[in-house]
Amino acid sequence: MAELNETIHQPVRLRIMAALVTLEAGNEVDFSYLRNLLEVTDGNLGAHLRKLEEAGYIAVNKTFVERKPRTYVTATTEGRRVFQEHVAALEAILKRK
Repeated sequence: MAELNETIHQPVRLRIMAALVTLEAGNEVDFSYLRNLLEVTDGNLGAHLRKLEEAGYIAVNKTFVERKPRTYVTATTEGRRVFQEHVAALEAILKRK
């Protein structure tokens, strides 16, 4: 049976990855959009994004738009792969009798 991914399994990180893998590969979302979608604080989201980035599951792109800093986030190919494995492990657990 597939194993749960401990990095992704944390509820906020699971929701982050679920939001990111719904995008087409290469597309990214704004930090503020993700924060509002998940209803978390800047600090909380930042800490979870850092953990996912360190694992190689997301890429963070920091830039300036009209002289204001903007942060964009996207799921990496590896992140998409491990998320699908995690979902498969959850489905296997749910299907067990």
